[in-house]
Amino acid sequence: MSLTKNELKAAIEAVAECDRHVAEALNQVGLPEERVRGAGFESLLRILVGQQLSVKAAASIWSKCEALLGDVSPERILAHDIETLRGAGLSRQKALYAHAMSEAVLEGSLDLKGLGALDDDEAKTHICAVKGLGPWTAEIYLLFCDGRHDIWPSGDLALQVALGRLKGLKERPKAKETLPLVEPWRPHRGAMAVFLWHYYAQSDAPV
Repeated sequence: MSLTKNELKAAIEAVAECDRHVAEALNQVGLPEERVRGAGFESLLRILVGQQLSVKAAASIWSKCEALLGDVSPERILAHDIETLRGAGLSRQKALYAHAMSEAVLEGSLDLKGLGALDDDEAKTHICAVKGLGPWTAEIYLLFCDGRHDIWPSGDLALQVALGRLKGLKERPKAKETLPLVEPWRPHRGAMAVFLWHYYAQSDAPV
């Protein structure tokens, strides 16, 4: 379950009380809308499909995938060969990853329902054990689909750019460089990620 609107508001306002940059940005762009996503295979597959794509391009390909698959399930993915999946807009690599993810779910090595028994790092490691599911994919799933409140997707380009702007940095911080900057935001880094995506979208400054 995603962070609710009230949870986002409480978390962002709590950080704003201790961080003047966040307070200034909050006054400028206001609170973000909640992003509601369900948990499970379909949501994780959609995140995989959207890797390294614009929101518009990802939505277009996902629409084609839904039309091809009908019921979005591991069985339906494996019922189509790689070339057929490519016909729906997936790259060959993503089609291979979709097959690997489907096989992992069916054989039980990827247990999305069991993530609740794992802490954040363990859950991330569990997802990343599947070929093609890297840290960004795992973090986005854990934040939006598994309701983890302190997830920070450090490798996300838009977050790096937004954080650099927020803090008035001359250059965009790299993934590892973002970590000490957001450490004071614990345990609200997930809500702050949502806020920074919102802040990024409101800015006309170039990447």
